[in-house]
Amino acid sequence: MKKVISTSNAPAAIGPYSQAIQVGNMLFMSGQLGIDPSTGAFAEGGVTEQTIQSFKNMNAILTEAGYTMNDVVKTTVFLADMNDFAAMNTVYASQFEGAFPARSAVAVKTLPKNGLVEIEVIAVKE
Repeated sequence: MKKVISTSNAPAAIGPYSQAIQVGNMLFMSGQLGIDPSTGAFAEGGVTEQTIQSFKNMNAILTEAGYTMNDVVKTTVFLADMNDFAAMNTVYASQFEGAFPARSAVAVKTLPKNGLVEIEVIAVKE
């Protein structure tokens, strides 16, 4: 049975989707942009600041569902410009302890609201 996960501590969905769906011990999170939920605007600065905010949003959703970053097993990173990979990667590396999750990182033509980075995760609670 699937359970919708939603929190006001992360940006509301901007379309017909859920912030996350839990099925059994697995959590499937929609991509998180670097939008500050208190303002509805992107974090000021560049890809570094947006990546930090994206992780804040992910943490809020994980917490709402009873998960932590240690439960994340797979991430997908979408970048508007692959030249931002190193800056994103620096922030990314600081968000995990121990073994890193599996990851894909791709450049896309455009992200919603012209964001610079969007990250989605799959987490499994043991």
